[in-house]
Amino acid sequence: MAEKKKVTATDGDEIIARAQDFWTRYQKQITIVLAVIVLGAGGWWGYRNFIVKPRAEKAIDAMFKAEEYYRMDSLQKALNGDGINWGFVRVIREYGNTKAGGLARFYAGDCYLRLGDFNNAVKQLKEYSSPARNYQARAYKLLGDAYSELGKNDDAIASYKKAANHFPEDRYNSAEALYFAAELSNNLGKNKEAIELYKEVKEKFYDTPFATDADKSLARLSVYD
Repeated sequence: MAEKKKVTATDGDEIIARAQDFWTRYQKQITIVLAVIVLGAGGWWGYRNFIVKPRAEKAIDAMFKAEEYYRMDSLQKALNGDGINWGFVRVIREYGNTKAGGLARFYAGDCYLRLGDFNNAVKQLKEYSSPARNYQARAYKLLGDAYSELGKNDDAIASYKKAANHFPEDRYNSAEALYFAAELSNNLGKNKEAIELYKEVKEKFYDTPFATDADKSLARLSVYD
């Protein structure tokens, strides 16, 4: 076995000397790098606490009355405000990059859809994105409705399918979206696609009323003959 080399006082002095030399040669560069790291961390903390957080809180406050009008089905006031309080459109314009501003897009899209302004409904719902899978699935379903009203049937079917598969734990709404995709395919004469979608409704969502409706549709298409 090789004998381990002992570290002597001389070796220690040499290591210290090398470290001192390295520090002397690169002191300026090291100091700059450390300063950038410290300032970067401090700047991010300040940005989050003094800019992002206050904006998020202001957005929530600004949207409070619009949500109240939305629940009351006062859709125009929910969208455009009442002259004193903001509506979803103003919230989106001022705070669209906040979480509350994003949610305002969802509400605005639904309002536009119910008011028959399908192009604006599509615009808002396409731009809406959320990690909350239940809300996102609902947005896909509403987007399908808007596309369908505009006669953009392929887009509508694709959106309904997304809605059905994005949050299948919500069995009723997922089944409804998939059934709508099947019905639209059937109305367009795409019988093969419609049959596959009806069957999927029956298999995946057998415990919903849409499974019964799908079964009736399959019978009308002579699948059981």
